[in-house]
Amino acid sequence: MNKLLRPAAFIVVAMLALSACHTSQSADYSRQFPYCSPRQAKIYASGATRIDSAYAVSHAKEIRARKRLLCFDLDATITQHKTQMTPEATRTLDSLGKHYKLLMVGAGNAPRIYHQMNDYPIDILANYGMQESRMVNGRFTIVRETQSHVDTAFFRKQCDYLRQKYGYTQYKGDPIEFHESGMVTFGLLGTKADKADKLTFDPDKRKRLDMYPEVQRIFKDYTVYIGGSTSFDFSEKQYNKYDAIMRYAREHGYKKDEILFVGDDFTDGGGDSHVRLGGLDYIQIYDYRTFPQRMKFLYE
Repeated sequence: MNKLLRPAAFIVVAMLALSACHTSQSADYSRQFPYCSPRQAKIYASGATRIDSAYAVSHAKEIRARKRLLCFDLDATITQHKTQMTPEATRTLDSLGKHYKLLMVGAGNAPRIYHQMNDYPIDILANYGMQESRMVNGRFTIVRETQSHVDTAFFRKQCDYLRQKYGYTQYKGDPIEFHESGMVTFGLLGTKADKADKLTFDPDKRKRLDMYPEVQRIFKDYTVYIGGSTSFDFSEKQYNKYDAIMRYAREHGYKKDEILFVGDDFTDGGGDSHVRLGGLDYIQIYDYRTFPQRMKFLYE
């Protein structure tokens, strides 16, 4: 059984996490994740809900018996960034789908995710939960869509300031992308940057991590994600993958401990970070090419 799911073990993990985190650190997490209580922030900052490879294999039977809903990130988890899903990944999802309900949870919009997956028939929570699509009578259908107002002048001014300060004044395409949903993407190389340049720009996210505290301070009324391979994404505070998954779970009758999330970016500011802080069990993928092998314990 997952260590988080054993009550005694969870208490030990929680106590260790609580003693290890200073009050100031907890305050920082609380400001960054207002929908996570200070106590949760202290506990889950330790990554206590991560299922590593060894644990997954040794406890495969127990995990399979408990889980009903598998949720996935796409880019850098199942595919390379903005790259079509491979036949092997498709076969993996087919195998998983025989045993679990599958749900894609992404930062991009639903049509983009659907087509990147080669029109794979799967429910999609897109734009961090602002958009939802399902297959209705065999057709891709957007069943829910939320839009929010964006102060475009404010974003243009502040993003231009950041470009000037950090030296990202050369870019291709537009400097900022304003999505129909109200999400905003600030791509440091621009909206039309070459794919090869994007993939080599900031693989360890160090460049954006250096900027992150100031970006958070400037855009304090938004949730700020270190998104994609070159960008920052912005959404209203209430939109994140954890809250999106839990809304879907409530609507479809899944309990929290029946959910397993598979993603790549659980660090602070990462697109999957709210999943970690919310306390969902998760598997971290470090190389999307290992995704098929990492998933085998769930169905073999």
